[in-house]
Amino acid sequence: MSNMTRWNPMGEFEDLFDRYHRYFNLPRTNGEREGMFSRSDWAPAVDIKETESAFTIEAELPGMSREDVKVTVHDGVLTIQGERRKEEETGDKKHHRVERVFGSFTRRFTLPDNVDQGNIGASFKDGVLTLTLSKVEPPEPRAIEVDVH
Repeated sequence: MSNMTRWNPMGEFEDLFDRYHRYFNLPRTNGEREGMFSRSDWAPAVDIKETESAFTIEAELPGMSREDVKVTVHDGVLTIQGERRKEEETGDKKHHRVERVFGSFTRRFTLPDNVDQGNIGASFKDGVLTLTLSKVEPPEPRAIEVDVH
C-alpha cells in the first residue's frame, strides 16, 4: 500500500516565491495568504505544542524586547505583531554584513473552539515569546425553537 500525498499548487508557488526572495535577499512571505502574498516584512519562526490542558505557542523574536511585540485576540483569531528595528550605523561602528531581516511582522492563528480566549498567558524571555492558551470544554450546540406561523 502506498502513501498518497495531496498536491498543493499554491504551496509549491509560495515555496518558489520564498526561494526567489531568499536568493535576492528580499523580505520573505510567512506562509499566510493575505491576498496572494504576505504583507509582512518577515515572519518569526513559531512552534505550537499541545498538552491535555493547554496549547503553547513559542515565537522566536531575537533582538526584540517585550515592548516591540503586541498580542491580541479578536473573534477567535490570535494575532502576534511587532517590529524589529535595524541598528543604525554610528561614527565608530560600521556594518560589513547584515543577514538578519528587519521590519514589521504579523502572524495570525485561528483558535480552536476549546480555547479559553479570556485566559491566555504571555511571557517573554531570551528572545522567545511564549503564549499559553488554556483549554475549556467546547460550547455545546444550542437548539433554537422555530415558530411556525
